[in-house]
Amino acid sequence: MIIRGAIAAAVALGILTAPFAAGAQQAGKIPQLCFLTFDPGTLQSNRFEAFFQGLRDLGYVNGRTIAINYLSAEGRGERFPALAAECVSLKADIIAVSTTPAAHAAKNATRSIPIVMLALGAPVESGVVTSLARPGGNVTGLSAMAPGLAVKRLALLKEVAPRISNVLVLTYPADPISAPQITELKKAARAMDVKLHIHDIRAVEDLPRAFDAAVKKRVEGLLTTMESIFVVHRTRLLALAAEHKLPGIHVQQLLATDGGLMTYSDDRPALYRRAAGYVDKILKGAKPADLPVEQPTKFELVINRKTAKALGLTIPPSLLLRADQVIE
Repeated sequence: MIIRGAIAAAVALGILTAPFAAGAQQAGKIPQLCFLTFDPGTLQSNRFEAFFQGLRDLGYVNGRTIAINYLSAEGRGERFPALAAECVSLKADIIAVSTTPAAHAAKNATRSIPIVMLALGAPVESGVVTSLARPGGNVTGLSAMAPGLAVKRLALLKEVAPRISNVLVLTYPADPISAPQITELKKAARAMDVKLHIHDIRAVEDLPRAFDAAVKKRVEGLLTTMESIFVVHRTRLLALAAEHKLPGIHVQQLLATDGGLMTYSDDRPALYRRAAGYVDKILKGAKPADLPVEQPTKFELVINRKTAKALGLTIPPSLLLRADQVIE
């Protein structure tokens, strides 16, 4: 089922009208934003609140000064082309995308509607934009530096448990950002004397099989790459990690809050708020091609000490001192 967070309310208010002309809103017309995401949920139930709050802070109130259509792939990336086509049929004035497959689908569906990325990993490597300084075309927004951060996470995992020599890596190959992360991890693993056991996850049902296969090979740690599937299905993922007593490092603070051992990531809420600024600039007349893609400047290490104790791990004091947050 496709989630259309504000369409019903918008219809009831009579606000789904003709396209908004960037920088010259006609009387009685309000711009339409199409939000394409991998995550199930609604405007009131998702992990992108900082983006929507950023819009509100800039004066964009859903149903009054903007119409937001929340279109979810419900955890199935193959749905994005149909959802992108729906954005075009809705005559969206701007499209916001929270994952790389959504960006590709939107870009394939339209070369004229502006597209704003919310912290997408490796947008140049995956072909979403030509370059960060000169994105070209109709796509711009925020980058999340996925490949380099994956290597940093592996180093942090080794710092917590120096004896780890076999690491289970879960990745979602349907997302183009998976491949560059795996490439960089393989290079780094050789230098760290770590053997990676890489398992492709294409649906949540693949998780138990991946853990079972890896445990038979005596893996001692867990690392997940940056794709949305591991955030959406974090409850199942973290339960399996706890069941097999695997210390893991993940992307996004949500996973540490919900019981993962560690996360190391950019300040995701800050990036989402900055993405709202891109929407504002474009709706006021700026061209995506003229807006450089921004990269994160702040990174956060979160450690769940309660999980460490359950795993029998002692976190090095030096690492605790570097942590931005320690969950007791």
